[in-house]
Amino acid sequence: MDIRVINLNKAFGSHVVFKDKSMVFADGNRTVVMGDSGCGKTTLLRILMGLEPFDSGEVTGVPERISAVFQEDRLFEEFSVESNIAFAAEKGITKETMLRHIAEIGLLENAYQSINELSGGMKRRVAIVRALLAKKELLLLDEPLKGLDEQNRDRVASYIKRHSEGVTTILVTHDVDEVPLMDAELVLL
Repeated sequence: MDIRVINLNKAFGSHVVFKDKSMVFADGNRTVVMGDSGCGKTTLLRILMGLEPFDSGEVTGVPERISAVFQEDRLFEEFSVESNIAFAAEKGITKETMLRHIAEIGLLENAYQSINELSGGMKRRVAIVRALLAKKELLLLDEPLKGLDEQNRDRVASYIKRHSEGVTTILVTHDVDEVPLMDAELVLL
C-alpha cells in the first residue's frame, strides 16, 4: 500500500514546517527526500514513525513494521558490532548471515570490537546493517551515507539497494548525487 501524506500541517511555535503538504511514497519503491536545511525532512520521518505529532492533515498507509537509521547512530557503545546487529535483527537470522552482511560493508575484521572503538563512518555502517536486518515493511534512512568516504559511500549504497529491494524506502539527504546512486525517485520539500 502506498504511503500518502495529504494536506499535512506542522508548526513548531511560529515556525511553520509544513503547510498543506501532500506527497505519495509508492509501495516497494525507494524515494529520496531533499530540501534546504530546516525544511522538515527529519520531521517528516519522525511523523511517519509516529514519534512526532502533526497539527492537521492525514497520513495513511504507514505499515506497522518500521526500521530506521537516525541522524545519530543510536548504537550500544559498549556492545560489539555483532551484538548491536543481533539486538535488532529479525528473529531467525543466523550469526552466519549477520557476519556475511558485516563483511559486505567491509567490517568483518571489526565484528567483535566494541562500538566505542570504531570511527564515525564505521558506526554509520553498523547502524545501516542493523536497520536492514530488522523485520520491516518500511525503511527510513536519515542521511545514511553522511560521513562515509567515496569508496564506502558507493559500497553502502549498493548494499542498501540490494537488501531493500521491494521494501518501501525513504532516504533523506542533502546530496543530489544520492538520487541516481540509490536508483530512487526524488521528492523535494
